[in-house]
Formats: sequence, structure tokens, C-alpha cells
Amino acid sequence: MTIKIFGHKSPDTDSTGSPIIWAWYLDKVRNQPAEPRLLGEPSTEATFMLDKWNLDRPEIMSDLAAGEDVIIVDTNNPAELPAAINDAHIIQIIDHHKLTGGIQTKEPIDITIRPLACTATIMHDLMGADAAKMPDGIKGAMLSCILSDTLEFRSPTTTDKDKTLAERLAAELGVDIPAYAAEMFAAKSDVSAFSDAELLRMDSKEYEVDGTSFRVSVLETTSPAAVLGRKTGLTKAMQDVALEDGVDQVLLFVVDILKEEATLLVPNDMVKAVAEKSFGTTVDGDTVVLPGVVSRKKQIIPNLKV
Repeated sequence: MTIKIFGHKSPDTDSTGSPIIWAWYLDKVRNQPAEPRLLGEPSTEATFMLDKWNLDRPEIMSDLAAGEDVIIVDTNNPAELPAAINDAHIIQIIDHHKLTGGIQTKEPIDITIRPLACTATIMHDLMGADAAKMPDGIKGAMLSCILSDTLEFRSPTTTDKDKTLAERLAAELGVDIPAYAAEMFAAKSDVSAFSDAELLRMDSKEYEVDGTSFRVSVLETTSPAAVLGRKTGLTKAMQDVALEDGVDQVLLFVVDILKEEATLLVPNDMVKAVAEKSFGTTVDGDTVVLPGVVSRKKQIIPNLKV
């Protein structure tokens, strides 16, 4: 049976690239039939990566049949996975996020969760000597995943292992990292074709904090003004998205990649209280700037208080 490999809903570059990388490894090196899948439309940056490295866009799937062989990458949170995930035959999990809990398996499985910036970096380690067999397209996907998740090494999640691997891959591919990262971030920043609700769901994850459920949305951009110029529409869409998705509140952090800071939209008193308790700031208006905050995983989620 062919193994389906996928990451989380609202696929970013790592959740698009890592299933492709691991499917290549299993299918071409380990001779285990495997195919990458997506759980939604890929981000603009992920689409750029696919085009840049001539990679086929994985098929989008909405749910699973009971007993299907699957591998989960770049998440271990059931809220970010198909509703029937616990009915599937989960073979493996490869991730770099905190352990959430809630996934149930039929038998012991292979789980690798490491404190690295990128799932693709973990995969390179797991491949061992076989990583040398990667074709340029797979190397390009791996490089893209690392540069995206580290914000070109600006994110505090960046480790020496991530950076060393990215520099090695770039050298092998003849890629100039600053120039390529600029192309990636330009693609990431072009959100003009998306509705306000789509923007809020584009790079978002559900979390619960002391009984309050949040959809935590992050938009990483080199043009924050383009996003903040849509503040009125985004604020209204937050109410609709929260209602439709069954969460108490949507939090939107607009991350300025170049200035290395985030702007949090503050549509109501609840978000104002969350901002002040979580980040030790004073909110005066409908936005607040959070200097140095760029990482949802390391700086936003761990600090959220209600």
C-alpha cells in the first residue's frame, strides 16, 4: 500500500516541502511506495518553491479512510490534521514542535521530535549517508524549508545545524542565500489575491490556553504595510473566522521580517488583555508592536496568557 505523507492544514513551505522530501526518500531510496499530500492550498511562498525547483504540486486531500498508511510531518497536533487521523494507520511522525497529545495509534510507531528550526533538517539527519543521493530538486526544497522556517536565520528557533545545512545545500546548488531568500520572502509577501478570511487561515494554528481557544495566525512579510492597510477588513473577518472555526478568538501577528518585529491587531478588550499579560506591553489603540517577536513556536505560543 502506498504511504501518504502530509503536514498540517494551511501548508506553509515546510509542510509542503517536507512531505515531498520524505516521499522521495522512502520511494526512491528505501523502495517503499510513498506519495506526498497537502491538506490545503499551499502558501504563495510554497508555490514559489515548487515552481523554482520544478517539483510537482502534491494532491490536496481532505480526509482519510480508516486503516490508510500515513506519515505525519511538521506537526503532531490533531487539530491541524484530518478529522479521521486516529482511524488511520500512522507509521511515523517527524516534527519540531512541542508535543501536543491527542493522536492515538494502533501500535508502537517511529516518532522523531527534535528542537530544530525545520522538519527538513531532521529528515536530513534521519537519511544519514543516503542524503548524498538527493537530486537538486529535493535539495532545493530542503534549502527552501530551512530558509523559510528560520526567516533566513533571523528566527530564534535557528540552530547551528539548520544554518550549516542550509549553507552546505546552497553551495552545492550554486545558490546565493540572501538573493534566494529575498525571492522567497517577496513571494510570501504577495497576498493581494487572498481574501481577509484566507489571510487569517493561511499560516495559522489552533491552540488552547487555560480553557480559551485561539486560532493563532502569523503573516510573515517584507511589506507589513500592505497587510496592515487591510486592518478594517481583517478585524471584521476575525469574528467570522472564529465563529466558523469554533474558536474563541483569532490572533493575528503581522511579522516584519526585515525589522524583526510583530504587529498584533487588537480588535477588542479580550485581545488587549492577552497582549498585555502575554508580552508585558501596554496597548493604546487597535494595534501593538512587539519588538523582536518573530516566532510563533518559540515566542508567541509559550507566552500566551488569558
